Amino acid sequence: MVVTELSQQHIPRHIAIIMDGNGRWAQLRGKPRTDGHRRGIEAVKDIVDASIEFGVKYLTLFAFSSENWKRPSVEVDDLMWLLRRFLQSETETMHRKNVRIRVIGDRSNFSSDIVKLIEHSEEKTLGNDGLYLTAALSYGGRQEIISAVKNLYKDVIDGKLLYENIDTKIFTDYLATSDIPDPDLLIRTSGEKRISNFLLWQIAYTELVFSEVLWPDFKRENLALAIEEYNRRERRFGEVMV
Repeated sequence: MVVTELSQQHIPRHIAIIMDGNGRWAQLRGKPRTDGHRRGIEAVKDIVDASIEFGVKYLTLFAFSSENWKRPSVEVDDLMWLLRRFLQSETETMHRKNVRIRVIGDRSNFSSDIVKLIEHSEEKTLGNDGLYLTAALSYGGRQEIISAVKNLYKDVIDGKLLYENIDTKIFTDYLATSDIPDPDLLIRTSGEKRISNFLLWQIAYTELVFSEVLWPDFKRENLALAIEEYNRRERRFGEVMV
C-alpha cells in the first residue's frame, strides 16, 4: 500500500497500540526473549516514522504494564536497559522530527536515573507540535482510574470541586491522558484479543483491530492495513444511524 491510497481515506487522529508478541517472536527463532524486545524497539521507530508519514497526530504505545514488574528479574532488567538506551539515543532524533514525548504510568517503581531520562525527554520535546507520542510505562488502566478517583475526591473534600458538578468531562480531566483526545483506533498485535488493562476509560468508543502479526514484525504496511480496516467501520458512538 502506498501513502497516496491512504490519503484518500480518513486517518485516525489518535492511534493506540498494545505492542504484543516480542517473546513469541524470539521463541519462534530459538532466541532469548530479550532479543524479541530489542527487535521490538526497532518496530517502535518504524511505526513512529509511519505515523508521521500518514499524518497521525497522536500515537500511544503500551510499552510496559504495571503487571510486567512480576516478570523474571533478568527480563525486567533487560527491559529497563532498553528503556534507558531508547531515551538516551532517540530523544534527540524524536526532537528533530518534531515529536513530543510524554510518559504516563507510575514512575515510583523506576530507578532515579530512568526518571531523570524520562523528564529530560519530556522537557526537551515539550514545544514540539508534530506527532504526540505517549508511552505507557508501569501503567495500568484500573490504577489510573483509582488515582483519578482519589484526586477528584480530595478536591471535593478541599472545596475545589462541587460533588453535583462531577460528570464524564470533569472525570476525564483527572486522567493521565486529559490533554489528548481518546483513541480513534486501538491495535493489538500478535493475535491476542484482550485489552489487558489499557486505557479502560478512554477506549469506550474506540475501534479495535487485532493483528496476527507479532510486534517485532509490525511494519508500515501493517499499520496501513489497520487504518484501512478502521475506514471500513461505521462509528456510531452509541447512537443509531438512520
